[in-house]
Amino acid sequence: MDAMKKEALQSIEKMPETATIEEIMYRLYVLDKIAKGREAVRVSKVVSVDELKKEMRQW
Repeated sequence: MDAMKKEALQSIEKMPETATIEEIMYRLYVLDKIAKGREAVRVSKVVSVDELKKEMRQW
């Protein structure tokens, strides 16, 4: 089984029986964002805080 699918299923199983579809979808959304953030860090596709501040001032 794909690692991401396994992680998603385990996360859903830990949720209470009363969890709504919106809560489940949000949990999966957060897991996806965390995975994408970890991958960005792994491939050094990140910016420093100073670079971010500089970009924000340009807006």
